[in-house]
Amino acid sequence: MVDDIPLRKAVDTVWSLYRASHRDIDAADSRRCLLERHLKGRWEAGVNEVDELTGFGLAYLDRLPENEC
Repeated sequence: MVDDIPLRKAVDTVWSLYRASHRDIDAADSRRCLLERHLKGRWEAGVNEVDELTGFGLAYLDRLPENEC
């Protein structure tokens, strides 16, 4: 089984940082699911460093339109 702890850590880190700067977003917001899918795709493409995944995740969330979710 593939060790996906770095992926989980990146998702949790990105989501915490994003929510800290967007206080009006609920913990169960659908953007988290979109983030998880995006980072899982990066993970499957061979990106396996937490810092790199975190950067991709933050950039992804910043590009999402407000009405996407």
